[in-house]
Amino acid sequence: MVEHGTNPHAGADAQAPSAPLPRLELAGEGLPALDLLVAATFEGETFFHSGLAPAWERAIGRLGARPGFRGADDQRAEGELETPSEGRSTVLSLDGLGPRAECSARTVATWFHRAVETLRSSGSLRLGVVLPDHETTRGRPDSPGVSAVTAAERTLADLALAAYRYERYLGVEGRKAPLETIAVVPPAGHEDAYRRALPAAAAIAAANAYVRDLANSPPNEAGPDWFEERARTLAAERGLRIEVLDRAELERRGMGGLLAVGGGSSQPPRLIRLETGDRGPVIAVVGKGVTFDAGGISIKPAADMDEMKFDKSGACAVLGILRAAVDLDLPVRLRGYLAVAENVLDGSGYRPGDILRMANGKTVEVLNTDAEGRLILADALSLAAAEEPEALIELSTLTGGCVVALGHHAAGLFTLEDALAAELLAASFASGERIWRLPVGPEYLEEMRGQHADLRNVAGRYGSACTAAAFLSQFMGAVGPWAHLDIAGVVNKSADEQPQKGATGFGVALVIRWLRDRAGDA
Repeated sequence: MVEHGTNPHAGADAQAPSAPLPRLELAGEGLPALDLLVAATFEGETFFHSGLAPAWERAIGRLGARPGFRGADDQRAEGELETPSEGRSTVLSLDGLGPRAECSARTVATWFHRAVETLRSSGSLRLGVVLPDHETTRGRPDSPGVSAVTAAERTLADLALAAYRYERYLGVEGRKAPLETIAVVPPAGHEDAYRRALPAAAAIAAANAYVRDLANSPPNEAGPDWFEERARTLAAERGLRIEVLDRAELERRGMGGLLAVGGGSSQPPRLIRLETGDRGPVIAVVGKGVTFDAGGISIKPAADMDEMKFDKSGACAVLGILRAAVDLDLPVRLRGYLAVAENVLDGSGYRPGDILRMANGKTVEVLNTDAEGRLILADALSLAAAEEPEALIELSTLTGGCVVALGHHAAGLFTLEDALAAELLAASFASGERIWRLPVGPEYLEEMRGQHADLRNVAGRYGSACTAAAFLSQFMGAVGPWAHLDIAGVVNKSADEQPQKGATGFGVALVIRWLRDRAGDA
């Protein structure tokens, strides 16, 4: 273990976080001072909310009675309510969500984003949101596994994250003042569920924003040295136990995957281990942290190569999961393993044709240096498995094949354990972070057998997400329940795919929900 120097690209501003998320508070009839109050209605329905004071309910109702307003999707009616006794006025907005039957969580999230943008464009700081009575904000009635509190947590976290922006490299004229407060009027009859959900929702949203900050950070700043600094800072702030395996230690332990992939970078690779908790099940969470992936000698095409800064998103998610676990005081003994390297082209980099020996003794023939994630994960998984956790979850932006299969709508889930798959799928539904189970089995492993080594690091293009998962299975040791999550398609979105372009923070809400369920923590 060794201390590394600071990144020469990272100054004081580069270490500052993005604008903080707004404070969430619950409101009812006694609304606080607001700049904008938004409500929503469905197409063909009359606005009504029994939780609002009569004056507010009547004022919003008048907006819905305007000629031509039908509650169609994207339709908006605006007005103003003056409260002379309080010496202020509030802009009111009634937004249409379209037909009730067609309303989805995405519809509601887009509405949240529009409300935040309306407020930010006016320079205002205080937003009120009147939530509609609908299954997307209170849990589907035909899904008894999702409690009203869990559904409320998701809605509140989505609302807070609608205000997230990564703006710290913009000039002053390009930044907008961050929201200070979002006052939430819960769906009628669900006030207690929202009250109970608020602390966890705030912690999960903050951890997600933290992960987005890490993943959005540019590669000239966010190299392996920087990543270690971020891990050490989190450990100091949250009381985590941390150990960093430097290049000499990686060599001593025979971690040939990390050494090879990181060999071309001026910043050496490392394996970061963090731990928290002293009670409950022992769980390992492993993340891929390629801070930039140029592909090595098997260099990537220039188009969209800038997005390879997101190849560290699995390791970023693990840091966010650890942060949230501490903030929620989860009864879990949680271990995080971050395989961190930069895959760039250099005379000391590895080559196609090289044969590498991994930490567990298996040898791998390199056919493509752009299939690097599985090589660094092989060493991290070997260490995690050797420490005998009760279950192991690994997150990585591993294959383009998974993006081809599932697009940008779901992560791939690979596991041999049906019970674990069911647990993770339930957590996915409850958290809103969607996963889809794909096969992993002996037929895929056969395709990964090497000619001159135990394994090769790529097979053919067909079923590439499945063959990659089969490769990883060879480094799980004697761990019983394990799962690989291929998150390549969901860690960052373009502007036409989600309201906020950039990192999504995927994995925090899903894994935290699973950990809470597994530990029996509501």
